[in-house]
Amino acid sequence: MNAAFGRSVPKTKFYEHGNVRTALREKFVDDIQRIAWAYKLADDTIRLRGTTTVPEIQVFTIETKGADVSDEVLAAIDKTVHFPIIFEVASIERVRMAAARKSLDGKTPRIATYFTTEWQAADAPRRPLPTALDLPSLYEALLASLLPVATRVGETVSEATERLDRARKLQREIVTLEKKLRTEPQLNRKIELRRQLKERETAFAELTDTAPSTRG
Repeated sequence: MNAAFGRSVPKTKFYEHGNVRTALREKFVDDIQRIAWAYKLADDTIRLRGTTTVPEIQVFTIETKGADVSDEVLAAIDKTVHFPIIFEVASIERVRMAAARKSLDGKTPRIATYFTTEWQAADAPRRPLPTALDLPSLYEALLASLLPVATRVGETVSEATERLDRARKLQREIVTLEKKLRTEPQLNRKIELRRQLKERETAFAELTDTAPSTRG
């Protein structure tokens, strides 16, 4: 494959350029065995035109020492590379793909929420790249494949990500309300907590439904 790059990247590169604090640096040392720049998806490798927002797409393989690596570690790597990155996290004969939407319109890239596939066997067949007309549409398709729900008709990955972020916030609020409801002794307060809980559960269901809401 023309896009194969296969170059190891020293972890110290991310310490030098990423302003990585001591606690996070320790995670790099403790959790990561090796970082490899595995593939470069660009006009000169896969014949898809790039733009200023998506000039190239890099695929980095993170070989772990243990079970996994955190999103915090992935973000530290992401912020030092001025191209969108798709991560392949390899851990003890299994692998998962992860990525976050990345904006390149500032000096430091802005990273959104990370999404990931489920773990699969390391020797499982890889899915081919999605069909795309250019690198931005390939990037959208790759990110969409990582989302836990399908995008809605006419919805961009960025809009879907924002929708899922709102759903995650509601999910945390639902957990908090359920805990309060279990310990609340007053009946009138229980009724109010149930109302709030039902309201958030309905909103959560609407946000995680593939079809758009028809409410006005």
